[in-house]
Amino acid sequence: MVDELGYMIKVRDLFGPGLCTQEKYLTVILHGVAGSGKSTLARHVRRAWEEGSLFRDRFQHVFYFNCRELAQSKTMSLADLITKDLAAPTAPIRKILSHPEKLLFILDNLDEPKWDLKEQSSDLCLHWSQQQQVCTLLGSLLKKTLLPKASLLITARITALQRLKHSFKQPHWVEVLGFSEIARKEYFYQYFTEEKQAIRAFSLVKSNCELFTMCLMPLVSWLVCTCLKQQMEQEQPLSLTSKTTTALFLHYFFHVLPAKSLGTKLRGFCSLAAEGTCQGKTLFSLKDLRKHGLDGATTSTLLNMGILQKHPTLLSFSFIHLCFQEFFAAMSYALGNRVVKSDCFNNIRIARDLTDVYGNSDLFGEPITCFLFGLLSEQKMKEMESIFKCSISWKRHCYLLHLAEREVKLKHLNLEPYCWHLLHCFYENQSKRVLKDVMCNFYGIRVCVQTDMELLLFTFSFKFCYHMKRLQLNEGEQHREAWKPSSVVLSSWGPFTDAWWQIFFSIIQVHNSLQELDLSGNPLSRSAVQSLCDALKIPLCQLKTLRLAGCSLTPQSCKDLAPVLRTSWSLKELDLSFNLLLDTGAKCLFQMLEHSFSKLQQLLLVSCGLTSGCCENLVSMLSNNFLLSELDLRQNDLGDLGVRLLCDELRKPNCQLRHLGLDQTQLSEEVTEMLRLLKQEKPQLLLINTGIPSHTITKEDPGEDQMNEDTSPVEQQEPELAQVESFCLSSPEPLGDLPVEPLGTEDAFWGPTGAVIPEVVDKDKSLYRVHFPKAGSYHWRNTGLHFVVRGSVTIEVEFCAWDQFLDWTAPQHSWMVAGPLFDIKAEPEAVAAVYLPHFIALKEKHVDISWFSVAHFKEEEMLLEKPARVEPHCIVLENPSFSPMGVLLKKIHAALHIPVISNVLLYHRLHPEEVNFHLYLIPSDCTIEKAIDNEKKKFQFVRVHKPPPLAPLHIGSRYIVSGSQKMEIIPEELELCYRSPGKPQLFSEFYIGPLGSGIRLQIRSKNDETLLWEALVKSGDLRPAATLVSGSLIASPSPTDTPTLLHFVDQHRVQLVARVTSVDPVLDMLHGHVLSEEQYERVRAELTNPDKMRKLFSFSKSWDRACKDQLYQALKATHPHLIVELWEK
Repeated sequence: MVDELGYMIKVRDLFGPGLCTQEKYLTVILHGVAGSGKSTLARHVRRAWEEGSLFRDRFQHVFYFNCRELAQSKTMSLADLITKDLAAPTAPIRKILSHPEKLLFILDNLDEPKWDLKEQSSDLCLHWSQQQQVCTLLGSLLKKTLLPKASLLITARITALQRLKHSFKQPHWVEVLGFSEIARKEYFYQYFTEEKQAIRAFSLVKSNCELFTMCLMPLVSWLVCTCLKQQMEQEQPLSLTSKTTTALFLHYFFHVLPAKSLGTKLRGFCSLAAEGTCQGKTLFSLKDLRKHGLDGATTSTLLNMGILQKHPTLLSFSFIHLCFQEFFAAMSYALGNRVVKSDCFNNIRIARDLTDVYGNSDLFGEPITCFLFGLLSEQKMKEMESIFKCSISWKRHCYLLHLAEREVKLKHLNLEPYCWHLLHCFYENQSKRVLKDVMCNFYGIRVCVQTDMELLLFTFSFKFCYHMKRLQLNEGEQHREAWKPSSVVLSSWGPFTDAWWQIFFSIIQVHNSLQELDLSGNPLSRSAVQSLCDALKIPLCQLKTLRLAGCSLTPQSCKDLAPVLRTSWSLKELDLSFNLLLDTGAKCLFQMLEHSFSKLQQLLLVSCGLTSGCCENLVSMLSNNFLLSELDLRQNDLGDLGVRLLCDELRKPNCQLRHLGLDQTQLSEEVTEMLRLLKQEKPQLLLINTGIPSHTITKEDPGEDQMNEDTSPVEQQEPELAQVESFCLSSPEPLGDLPVEPLGTEDAFWGPTGAVIPEVVDKDKSLYRVHFPKAGSYHWRNTGLHFVVRGSVTIEVEFCAWDQFLDWTAPQHSWMVAGPLFDIKAEPEAVAAVYLPHFIALKEKHVDISWFSVAHFKEEEMLLEKPARVEPHCIVLENPSFSPMGVLLKKIHAALHIPVISNVLLYHRLHPEEVNFHLYLIPSDCTIEKAIDNEKKKFQFVRVHKPPPLAPLHIGSRYIVSGSQKMEIIPEELELCYRSPGKPQLFSEFYIGPLGSGIRLQIRSKNDETLLWEALVKSGDLRPAATLVSGSLIASPSPTDTPTLLHFVDQHRVQLVARVTSVDPVLDMLHGHVLSEEQYERVRAELTNPDKMRKLFSFSKSWDRACKDQLYQALKATHPHLIVELWEK
C-alpha cells in the first residue's frame, strides 16, 4: 500500500495511525475496479483476525456481511444484523455493544444493492434494538449516528463512489489496484501445489506481455491458473494466447468449462444475467431460473461448473463473481436476446438499458461495457456465431463504436481515468480502424499512468496518435477524477520497473511526430535512461524538447545521455534540473557539447550540485558552441571562482549566450560588480537571479497546432511577462501607504478610513464578519488577506482546514498546499479583487503563473482557477467568486526544494521552579498559527513573540534546535512540514530553571549547520502568571496591587467600539451610577452602536477607576464572550 505522500503501508495500517499522522481511522473504504481483490482483502482481514494475526489488540469482535445477501431482507435491527454473521459470538448483545470502540463491521460489496443511502439521513437509526429498513440501518452505521465509535471496513467498485461518497462520515479512502509483479508470482506458486507446475505456468504467462499484465487483477490470475491447471491434468501442451479479458473469459467458459453442453439453455442463462444486470439484481430464486428456461438439471450443471453458487439460508443462487454475471449479460446483449419488455434487442436498446443501470458517466467504466466491446469485435463475433449457431448483426457493433467515438469527441480525451475506461473498451475490441479514427486528432497529452494495465492501454492506443507532438507523463493526477477520494493506494504502484520503462519508450520508436517529452518527477534508473537513449537514437526521432527535471539522475546518467547530444540533430531543449549530477556529470555534458554538432539551444541545470570544479569545462564549451543561447545554473554553488571564469567568457564577442540563470546572493562584492559591468557591456544578455526557475515548465498552449515551432520558450514567455508587469488593479491603495496602526488593533483590517475591526461571529469555527464602509483597499495584516472593494460591503471569512476537503477531492498527488484555506462570503460583484496569501518564497519579480492555482470547493468538487497575478506573498484574483478557497502549487515544483516562508512559534508555561517551553517550526500560515494558539491557551501556555527565520526554509528538510544552556530538548530535530490546522503539529519541548541573563535559542540546517533562526529569551519576555486569563482576573479588571496599569476598557477601546453590538443594556446598567440622565440620553441619541460607544467613551475622561470598573462589569454581563476573548489576547 502507498499513502498519499508515497510511503509504503501494510494491511495492518489500514486503520492508522500512519507514518505521517497519529490519527486513527474509523471508516475505511476499499475501492477499485472490478476483480482487483477488494472482497478478497476484506475476507482476509476477517480470517487473519480470527487466527490472531491482525487487529487482535484493537478489535474484540469482527463481523463480516455481504451486502448482496443483506439486500434480501427488508427490515432488521442491529441485533438482527449481528446474528446474521454465522461466526458471531454467543455473548449477550448488550455485552457485545458495551465497548463499541472494540467492534469492526466489514460491509462487502456495499455498491451492489441499489440502495439510496443518501436519502436515509432523516430517518437514521439511533438504537441497536430499533427495527429499520436495511438501508436505513446501514446508513446509520455509515453516518455514525449508531455506534459512532465502531470501526467500518467497506468495499465498493470505483465506479460507485460518485453515488456513495455522501454516505460516509470522515472516510479514509484506500484504492486497491491489484497484484504487483512479485505478488503475481507468489500467487502462481501458491495456486499450484507442485513447484514445477508453478514454474511452467508462470514462465508461460510471463512470455505473454498482455496476459501477464492482465494478471494484475486477482480474478484474472485465478482464471489463468485454472485454465493452465486443466491443461496439465489432461497432459496437454501448455498454451494460452489470450490478450484481452474478453478472450480469456470466452476461453475459460467454452474451452475449459463445458458451457457448450448447455445447448439452447445457454441463451436463457445469458438472458437471466442480462435481466439481473438491468434490475440491479445479483441473487436469483428458483422461480427466476425457471422463468428463463433453466430447470433443475441445468442449474446443477451450472453449480458443478462453478459458474453459479447456492446460498442455503436464502434459498437463492448467484454468480460466483459479479464479473461472470456481467460477461453473460454482455453476451446476451451481443446476441440480441429479449431484454426486459423489448421483443427484440436492437441497437437503441443497448444504449438505453445500460445507461439506465449505470448512467452516462459510468457506462464505459463498467465491465459489462468492456465485455460488450470485446464480444462485438470481428474475431469474437465469429466465435460466438460458432458457439450459438446463429448470425450476429453488425449493426450493434457499428452503433456501439459510434457511441464510443461520440463520447471521445464530447470529452476530448486527455487520458483521465474516465478515459482509461474508454481506452480499455477500445483495447478489448482491438479495432485498429476505430483507434485510427479516434486518436488521430490528438496533438498533446498529459497522462498519469499508475498501473501496468494503464501502461498496456496507453502503449496500445498511443501507436495510433499519428499527429502527437507533446507528451507529459504523470505531471498531473489532477487529470484523475476530481471527485475521486483517493488518499491511500493498496497496489503495485511505485517507481516503475525497468521493463515498464522499456515498454514505454518503445512508443517513441514508432512515433516520428513526437516533439516534446516531459518525464519530470519520475525516477529513472540507469537501465531506464539507457532505454530512453536507445529510443532517442532512432533516426526518425523528431524530439525537440526533453524534460527530465527531478528524475533521480546521476553522473552516470550524464555519461549515457552525452552520446545522444552528439548524434541528435533535432533536440533543442534539455532540462536536467533538480538531479544530483555533480561536477562529474556536468563535465561529461559540457565536453560532448564542446566537440559535437549538437543543435541544443537551451540547457537547464538548476540545483544539480555543481561547483566551480566544472566551470573550466563550461567556459570551454561556451567558447566552441555557438548554438546554445540559454543556460540556467541557479541553486548551484559556483562561487566567486566559477563566476569569474564565466564572466571572462561571456565578455567575448563570439559568445552567443542570451539567457543565464545564476545565483548572486552568496557572491563577493567584487564579483557582483563584475556581473553588473557585464550587463552594461552586453545588454542583450539577460541575467536571471536566484528564485524559482523560470523555464522548468512551459506555459500551456491553447492548442499545439497554434504553436510556432520556430519560437523558443523564452520568446513565448516574454510577452506574458510584460503583461504581468504592467497589470494594475483599479486603484488599490499601496500596502505601504496604509494608515499607521495604533495600539490594540493588531486584528484589524486597514483601509481608507483606518482600522476596521472584524466581528467574531463564531469563535469555535473562527468565523469573522467585517463591514467595509466605502470603496477601497483593505488589508488584514494578521492573515495576509487583502480585499479591493467597489463600495460598502459586508464580508464573512471563516478559517478552514484543507483536510476537510482534500479527503474527497484528491489532488494531493499533483498539488501542494501553498497557503491557508478561507471560506469567504460576499455580495456578488462587490469585490473587485482578492489577494489570497501563500507561503512560497518567491525571489524573482516574474513568476510562471501556471505553477499556481486557486482551489475552489463547490458542491463537493474541486475547481482550479488560474490567478491574474502572483506576488511575493499572495495570489491575485480579479472579479472573484467565493467559496472555500486557497492557493495550491504544482507538485513537480513542490517536490524540488522550493523555499517557503516559515515562522517559529515559542510558548511558555510558568511552574514554581522552572519554565516549560514548546517550540514550533511551521509554514507561515495564519490558520495553523491560530489553531496552535487556541490549543496552547487551553493548557495555559503563553506566546513569546520572536522574529521569523532569517531566510526561507524548505518543506521536508530537517532542522536542529539548540540552546545556550545545558538543556534537554526533545526532539532536537524538527522537520518543516505542512499539517492541516486542527491536526497535531510537531514541536520541540524543553524545561529551564532560573533564566538568569537569559537563554539563546538557535535553529540550524541539519545538512550544513547554517544558522537560520536565533532568539534571546529573557525573564522579561515571560508574562507573569497573574496576567494569565482566570476567573478572578475577569471578575475584577483592577487588581489592587497594580494601580498604575491601563484599565481594561482603555486597553481595548478600539475593539469595544467596533464590536459591542448591544449598547442600550450597558447604558441601563450605568444609568444613575456612572451616567447622568443627560449623558444617558445623548449616548442613546446616536444612530449606530459604534457611535454610541464613542460617545460613551467621550465621558470617560472624567471617570475614576471605580467608574471604569462598573463599565467593565456591565460589558461582562452583556457581552461575556467578547470580554473573555479580549482577555485571551
